[in-house]
Amino acid sequence: MFGRKKKILLPPVDESDHGSAQPRLAPRSPNEAIKPSMAPPPPPKLRRRRRGMLSLLSGLLTLFVALAIAGIFGFSMLQHEVTVQGPLQTDKVVVIPRNTGTGEIANILKEEGVINQPLLFQVYAHINRQRGQLKAGEFQFKAGTSIEDAIDTLIQGKAILHAVTIPEGLTSEQIVARLYEHEILTGDVAETPREGTLLPDTYKFERGTTRQQIIGTMQAAQRQAIEQIWQRRSNELPIKSPQELVILASIVEKETGRADERTRVAGVFINRLQKRMKLQSDPTIVYGLVGGKGTLGRGILRSEIEAATPYNTYVVEGLPPGPIANPGRAALEAVANPSRTKDLYFVADGSGGHAFAESYEQHQRNVARWRQIEKSRPAPDANDVDRVVPDGEQTNLPAGAAPALRGSANTQPASGGRPGRGFDASEGTDKDPLKNKSFDLNSTKNVPPLRQP
Repeated sequence: MFGRKKKILLPPVDESDHGSAQPRLAPRSPNEAIKPSMAPPPPPKLRRRRRGMLSLLSGLLTLFVALAIAGIFGFSMLQHEVTVQGPLQTDKVVVIPRNTGTGEIANILKEEGVINQPLLFQVYAHINRQRGQLKAGEFQFKAGTSIEDAIDTLIQGKAILHAVTIPEGLTSEQIVARLYEHEILTGDVAETPREGTLLPDTYKFERGTTRQQIIGTMQAAQRQAIEQIWQRRSNELPIKSPQELVILASIVEKETGRADERTRVAGVFINRLQKRMKLQSDPTIVYGLVGGKGTLGRGILRSEIEAATPYNTYVVEGLPPGPIANPGRAALEAVANPSRTKDLYFVADGSGGHAFAESYEQHQRNVARWRQIEKSRPAPDANDVDRVVPDGEQTNLPAGAAPALRGSANTQPASGGRPGRGFDASEGTDKDPLKNKSFDLNSTKNVPPLRQP
């Protein structure tokens, strides 16, 4: 019993195992987990996320390309529509009021027949807003103007410019009257500017500009001109200030309108000032009598020559207290740099200019020649006003007294009549050369000859 081996019982071999030598394992319970024999694959969830991102990016790229193609196509269509000729058949002027919005501008252009698609106008104007805002003003649109052209015109501010021409030698009161005659200008002038503070010239402006704005522009131009001219004046002038320069320039302006004589006439007055001789200028008598009105409308009387007014340079010594007109740039330049001569006298020579003289005797001979010209005229001119005509009385001056200069501006002889009057002579009459507004100030006072009525 003690030496007997214990018998080990083996499970029976299943014949269906086809002779497998492996023992059959006992079946596991249904709840027992089966351990994998290899590493698990990446989580399916991560694979789905990557595939989703790629799909999203691909979709966005496709959408972007589609939008880009659509945008290019749309912009091409827009560009074509805004460059197509508009419905306007002939050139037309359109006024865009101030403080007008884009929509209102589009409607105005539609009503005026410039465009026929106001909504497209607004869209394209908004696209071009970085180039600037649409401006108000008076604009001319060409026939067939496209929407793009119309917007360019309004953005660049190509408004129609009007012009007002102010001739040299007018008084401030006369200049204000001319501004009121201009139908495009608006508003009132606060007050008549001081004499000599306005620079005569041609000034361009847009519709809606006020008369006071033109006055301000003229005053600024005069200050700038005086500053420049004063800096380059001759050092030998007996002129102490820019104001005195303007005063003497206004006298020169009224005495002659010929560009080739200005510096010589200025030289006569400079020589007289240096010798302490009275200037004896006829236009100063007129200004002393009528002020800013500018004209007497008749000849100067002997009693008026001797009348003691602050402006009468036959009576007062030196310069008058203020300018007698608004001189132009050429007259200012002439006084700042006059001709260096010894001339002390000048008188009209019958050809539109003056005869100059250094001595009283030579001047008398010039006056005698002028009298012969006067006598050759068949009849005196009824409009020979605002100047002293040389006559026998003028030779009977007190001992030591200098004769009158008797300068005359714009003395173009009329056919069959006497030589023309001084600059003041025809102002306000039917022969006023300033009523002819077609002359060019760039050719100083080259006023077309007046036809006799």
